[in-house]
Amino acid sequence: MIATSVTFWLKDLLGSIGLSGDLLTIATYGILAVAVFSLLSVLALFLVWWERKVAGHIQQRFGPMRNGWHGWYQTLMDGLKLLQKEDILVFTRDRMVFFWAPIMCFVAAFAAYIVMPFGEGLIVADLNIGILYIVAITTFTIISLLMAGWGSNNKYALLGGMRSAAQVVSYEVPMVVSILIVVLSAESLSMVKIVEAQGGWIWNWNIFKIPVVGLVAFITYIIAAVAEANRTPFDLPEAEQELVAGFNIEYSGMKFAMFFLAEFINLFTVSAIAVTLFLGGWQGPGPASISFIWFFLKTFAVIFLLMLFRWTYPRLRVDQLMEFAWKFLIPLTFVNLIIAAVMKHFGWYLGN
Repeated sequence: MIATSVTFWLKDLLGSIGLSGDLLTIATYGILAVAVFSLLSVLALFLVWWERKVAGHIQQRFGPMRNGWHGWYQTLMDGLKLLQKEDILVFTRDRMVFFWAPIMCFVAAFAAYIVMPFGEGLIVADLNIGILYIVAITTFTIISLLMAGWGSNNKYALLGGMRSAAQVVSYEVPMVVSILIVVLSAESLSMVKIVEAQGGWIWNWNIFKIPVVGLVAFITYIIAAVAEANRTPFDLPEAEQELVAGFNIEYSGMKFAMFFLAEFINLFTVSAIAVTLFLGGWQGPGPASISFIWFFLKTFAVIFLLMLFRWTYPRLRVDQLMEFAWKFLIPLTFVNLIIAAVMKHFGWYLGN
């Protein structure tokens, strides 16, 4: 197993040029942080462009076409526009809370990738509580949206923040219970060990390995993840027809862009977690050197599915959204977990 080979390789490389001790650790993780940040920035720009193209074709139009081949640098121009826009500040805002809200939202989205296995050996740190860490760190998004609503001193922004907190807390329960089914199967919270437990043939993936229960867990996770990412049909925290854009209404320029980019990073995050937990992660034919290709192909396939959801289904009412979570999804996931525990006890699993 070469779970943390990239980190070790980088430490050896920096050590060979004379770095040691705390300076070596800081330099290693600093470089890895810059690399992951650069990757996520490019991915976010690509996903914005891709979603516009998917939306265009679903609605029988072309989407961005004028700026470059199929409008490929339209998103770059949007980014430059946001950099140049004036940062308009509400005089009655809570200064500290208003300032830190988008930063916390973006950092929480970024920090989850410390334990994300992009391929065999492509991971910053293989923590033995990896999936627990991701669930915990992404919860800071709730706090950031509440901070944005409160700090804006705007009733529509505050209502959007409160809606977001209620929604994310509600749908986090079935999401975590669905994750527990995978943890029960792999007998580990490590993201790397969860992937390694799905090695071999496709029927060793958790979606197939745990008959029926794995498929139900995958579907409930995807539904809860869509709600966690605040995407249609669960995007009520920023329902434009009701809340005038919700929690981010008072933000402009790069502060608004940080919320916007965090949404697309979270889209990649929930899809990557789904691939890691249920679809074999980096597992696929070929040598370990191309394992990251399988990881990204599977992740983009899940992202495409979530994009189809967004441009197919209408937005739910807030009462329908909450009732669906508490009256259907949560009971279903707990029953599914009990069945998974019984199957685990009797060894009724497929594959290895």
